[in-house]
Amino acid sequence: MSTHVIPAGAPAISVAGLRVAYNDVVALDDVGVTVPLGTICGLIGVNGSGKSTLFKSLMGLAHPSSGAVELFGLSPRQARKLNLVSYVPQSEDVDWTFPVSVRDVVMMGRYGRLGPMRRPHRGDREAVEAALERTGLSHLQQRQIGELSGGQRKRAFVARGIAQDAGLLLLDEPFAGVDKASEAGLITLLKELRHEGKTILISTHDLAGIPQLCDEAILLHQKVLAHGSPAEVLTNDNLALAFGSALIGPSEGVRRGLS
Repeated sequence: MSTHVIPAGAPAISVAGLRVAYNDVVALDDVGVTVPLGTICGLIGVNGSGKSTLFKSLMGLAHPSSGAVELFGLSPRQARKLNLVSYVPQSEDVDWTFPVSVRDVVMMGRYGRLGPMRRPHRGDREAVEAALERTGLSHLQQRQIGELSGGQRKRAFVARGIAQDAGLLLLDEPFAGVDKASEAGLITLLKELRHEGKTILISTHDLAGIPQLCDEAILLHQKVLAHGSPAEVLTNDNLALAFGSALIGPSEGVRRGLS
């Protein structure tokens, strides 16, 4: 990560007073969160709670009516231009029939560093090779991306972020449609990246897995209902606010998880 461009002491994510509406529908209302460097943070909420809109805001793709968003003390546009942020989308947001190989997907992480001719240099190829090896995809690098399993597809996009050397990874439902073995491998990889100083924001419905994976959790329902350690956030009272009391039995919410 290009740490020399990051203001000293700046958190990875800083959001204040963020409001985003689509016509008359409010997606986010006065959202404020701060996520420090080197943290894995889980983003929790029902479908339609504003999680995807928050991701779009962090990528600079939403149009807020008020509020401020900074990544490493920079605007989302500046952070993207400096290759500081990488996005792993939901599976349904990707055209898996597109004729591109796994290696090509990972090489996309280097595009912001290529010259005007878009020709990879030795350093770019080495970064891609290292990312493929680290995610266990070297032997599949020539496969068309749609030929991979769900877990392998997720790893390909994480490999893109590794090749990019992004300081912030945004993962939208990375465990959806992934088998348990692939999920365990991905969790191990994410923890390694956190240990190296990367910051990771994960949107997930797997409440039961959050205490083992995440340092922090954010409970979202247009507004931030709770933000803190998983133990502080994943209480039955908080989950009832977000998911409805009918879905939360006594001390069962976190143990079972909700989808």
